[in-house]
Amino acid sequence: MMKALLAEYAQFHDPHLAPEGEVMLSVLSTSFSRCGYEVVTPEKGDFLDEIRRLAPECDVGLVIAPDHLLFSCNSVIEQLTHNIGCGSMNAAVCADKVQCSRILTRNGIPVPKSDPAGKKVVKPARGCGSVGVRLTDDTPGKGEFAQEYIDGEHLSVSLVGSRVVGDACSFYTGKPPLLLAVNRQNISVGEDGAFQYTGGETPVSHPKQDEIVETARKTVQVLGCQGYVGIDMVVGDQCYVVDVNPRITTSIVGIAACMQEEIADILVQASKGGGPDEVHLKGQVRFDCHGKVERL
Repeated sequence: MMKALLAEYAQFHDPHLAPEGEVMLSVLSTSFSRCGYEVVTPEKGDFLDEIRRLAPECDVGLVIAPDHLLFSCNSVIEQLTHNIGCGSMNAAVCADKVQCSRILTRNGIPVPKSDPAGKKVVKPARGCGSVGVRLTDDTPGKGEFAQEYIDGEHLSVSLVGSRVVGDACSFYTGKPPLLLAVNRQNISVGEDGAFQYTGGETPVSHPKQDEIVETARKTVQVLGCQGYVGIDMVVGDQCYVVDVNPRITTSIVGIAACMQEEIADILVQASKGGGPDEVHLKGQVRFDCHGKVERL
């Protein structure tokens, strides 16, 4: 039996994000098991050491961790087994939110303006999800940056990028990113200005659907991402990219409940330049960060 290493960071190392991490791990573990894999996961202890211990015995490996940790973790995966997540260098670029925004801007992809006057969105330069993101008039602190506040709908686009780096001679096919779904994000802003993500709905259709999907696909291609990628957007007068997550996101909980294909099979095939040209979603669901899924 083939083995899949699913290395989820938060359940042992980040209590705030642990519920989301455990839900994502559960969805993936179930899919890999259905596809005939024995699933291997890290135990308590140093996360990188656990990856080094387990990866050599596995056929494929996938890391689910905050963006700033992906470079080091995925580098180890790439050395010891077949990485079905984003390439380490590309993940590092996405983790540097300021540099990522500059790259997207240079390539004609709309992003909120930097360092605006007045009320603004301040976020960690190396953040994860909505943690530490706030609406404020204050000047960004150390390790933070500010962007223009865009009034619009909070959406995300979940895609799977085909193999673009590493083993390129063996696996590169030029296959474009595969759209899984466009998702609505439930994001609230507290009295203190703090943003909080509580889940969402998927799949959703939008009057600007084509523009949303095309912007997301271009983002993935410009940054060279492979594997599952979540593109967070605010859709107003334009489709603004506000964050790029080169990893599994919570939206997979809702998508997997609707998708007829197996996410495990899609990830493995995409890592070798293959996979379907489209997926089939049945119905629509609402999901939260604790694994609750409700059919709409």
